[in-house]
Amino acid sequence: MSRRAARAWSFDAQGRLPAARFLASPNHDERPAGEPVTLLVVHAISLPPGRFAGNAVADLFTNRLDLSAHPYFAGLAGLRVSAHFFVRRRGELIQFVPASKRAWHAGISSWKGRARCNDFSVGVELEGTDETPFTAAQYRVLARLTRALQGVYPIGDVVGHADIAPGRKSDPGPCFDWTRYRALVTQGA
Repeated sequence: MSRRAARAWSFDAQGRLPAARFLASPNHDERPAGEPVTLLVVHAISLPPGRFAGNAVADLFTNRLDLSAHPYFAGLAGLRVSAHFFVRRRGELIQFVPASKRAWHAGISSWKGRARCNDFSVGVELEGTDETPFTAAQYRVLARLTRALQGVYPIGDVVGHADIAPGRKSDPGPCFDWTRYRALVTQGA
């Protein structure tokens, strides 16, 4: 990897990743003082459900979603959510919140007896659904992002949204290939 490519995948002091396009979300706040990032949460999202492309997810995370653009969007009125990162189907990486900040992605959640997973996690949304296989580009970018995060933070666990909010959430769903993803993280591909 060239030095330039290595720099693109190295977080700056504020928790921003140059390899990602940055779109600032207001839906974040400070992490509790002294709280290390020890958890990575993988999500899946598409808006409207099952429709890929377009700007609806980015608009949701930046509070610019036109609620009249689709009947499904009416149910999202007043929702204030974000993720740290969003990986599009073709592998485009968008960052909404610096990794050093607390993004509002997990909701009511717990992991290993600890509630409020937003306090100690980074959230990555993959453009997809529970019923649709994810793309090779998404797995590659997610694996590379995972390695970059692990190089800065003591992340000990990588889980799905369903793991931290069982019964409430199902993503990234059965089409997410955990074995493939873990192999790519390990192999450095």
